[in-house]
Amino acid sequence: MCGIVGYLGKKNTKEILLDGLKELEYRGYDSAGIAVLQDNQFDSFKAVGKLVNLEEKTKDFVTENFAVGIGHTRWATHGKPTELNAHPHLGDSSYVVHNGIIENYATLKKELMDDGVRFLSQTDTEVIVHQFEKNLKSAENAFEAFAKTIHELKGAYAILLVTKSEDKTIFFAKHGSPMLVGINGENKVSSPEREGSLGYEKYFASSDAPLIGHCSDVNYFEDGDYGYVTADELAIFSKNGDKKKPNFSKLSTNKLSAQKDGYRFFMEKEIYEQSTVIADTLMGRVGDDEILFDEIDSSLFDGIHEIKLSACGTSYHSALSASYLFERYSKIKTSVEVASEFRYRSPVMTKDTLFVVISQSGETADTLETLKMAKEAGLKTLVICNVDNSSMVRLADATILTRAGIEKGVASTKAFATQVAVFWMMSLYLAKLRNSLEANEIARQVSLLREIPTSVKVTDAMHEKIKRLSKRYLHGHGFFFIGRDIFYPLALEGALKLKEISYLHAEGYPSGEMKHGPIALADPELFTIALLPQHLLYEKAKSNVEELSARDSTICAISPIEFDKADDFIQTTVCKDYMLEFFEMMVVVQLFSLEISVRLGNDVDMPRNLAKSVTVE
Repeated sequence: MCGIVGYLGKKNTKEILLDGLKELEYRGYDSAGIAVLQDNQFDSFKAVGKLVNLEEKTKDFVTENFAVGIGHTRWATHGKPTELNAHPHLGDSSYVVHNGIIENYATLKKELMDDGVRFLSQTDTEVIVHQFEKNLKSAENAFEAFAKTIHELKGAYAILLVTKSEDKTIFFAKHGSPMLVGINGENKVSSPEREGSLGYEKYFASSDAPLIGHCSDVNYFEDGDYGYVTADELAIFSKNGDKKKPNFSKLSTNKLSAQKDGYRFFMEKEIYEQSTVIADTLMGRVGDDEILFDEIDSSLFDGIHEIKLSACGTSYHSALSASYLFERYSKIKTSVEVASEFRYRSPVMTKDTLFVVISQSGETADTLETLKMAKEAGLKTLVICNVDNSSMVRLADATILTRAGIEKGVASTKAFATQVAVFWMMSLYLAKLRNSLEANEIARQVSLLREIPTSVKVTDAMHEKIKRLSKRYLHGHGFFFIGRDIFYPLALEGALKLKEISYLHAEGYPSGEMKHGPIALADPELFTIALLPQHLLYEKAKSNVEELSARDSTICAISPIEFDKADDFIQTTVCKDYMLEFFEMMVVVQLFSLEISVRLGNDVDMPRNLAKSVTVE
């Protein structure tokens, strides 16, 4: 959600900014803009809609020699998607870009307007640049004014600011929203005269992707960090004002995973990638007859009598799946919380609870806040995440990385698959610690885990069947995805995928819940997608589907066993265990949503109103 890029150096600043914004398109946006400061003169451009509109506006703009520049892709929070509301925002002689929400912007804005400041936008971000320029009038220098401004802000932010008063500097601040700075190895030099002195080029971004190919080393800012960069210096200060040394780590140079590789959409590529990435998830963790997690110490579970899982969206569905596995195999009380609700309750948190947060990005604002709550309450914490060095990873006591690689499709696929794989492994790991499963049963399931990469492979026959079937599901007044036990969270996830990219109404339900109200909607224009695994409550789930069929609902059954009352039937493989059926059916519902969306002509990778990483509440 929203993306930031920044550059200081002698290269083609405009192209670096635009290319960086392209790498952030997957996060979701409705407008974009850049500002370049060169020879003490600003050039700025904004456009609503796709980046191609911004590129058209900047086609005659050329940057030469040394310049500083900032860019932004915006997803509307305060104010509609308009050019005036797009970033960067202008003061008298400064520009700013910002991710996050300034909670006290209304108070600051009123004070500024009382002082005669005229606002052009409806955004909270614009107060930052005006507050900075107000402080600049009484400060000794721009950095003093910037530091004072940052300490006056409340909320979440990642900020880049450039000003004519120091036209060879970029000021930055980070609190609650991700941001990093990168340097190019060929320009990395040390100066004995000046601590923190580095070579010319500096690159900023809100995630790794824009920096790949430009930078060799990156520093991930901590909450509260602020400072400035010049051609030969990177100065970082903590929230207490203490100067810090940068902590550089190597940046991956592999951009291949960020390309479509011949697939129509990133989402399609990512569905096909699930076999490979799950193999990566299992690597080194699946032993001969047990699960090995070198990244966590078994003492993490000492004194633990409950697991509480907190997440949003797709990650919430993987957490629901985990609750079945933990209680069935690990025999431990497990509860699941919607992070956006949990953070505003007055929850009872006891220290015998392991608090687990789940997030693809590790930056999801609501989930991050619940992690902070758990830390403050003294609970042990664990994060299941795809992005190393993310905010959650740095904050939690322990981390298990899902190793899904870059996921550019807004509708998550391989992130969900790898999260559930991690939870299955974790439930067996904990079962051994708690002696809740026989050793031979743990060994059997460890063997099953090795089969997941095969279970999620997309065959040409399966994809073609779903592609042909999709043309019959482009209308109607809604979809029910139904399943029992752990297939209920999968039904929720299937419905979410369809909603996200097709814009058709869909709901996930426990199969047995149909007769408690929802069956009133049953008619030929209600489509029921029924998950019917052979190895888990098949007869029970089948009878629930028959009740819908008797009311003339259109039935699409997904099962290894042919169902004579189904209008359409997608046959899955006969597997040894319901968990392998789970993963295969997961692929089916993902492809089903994809192909319906394609037929409807929608933007599969960037559906309307959605963002990849929700870094504001």
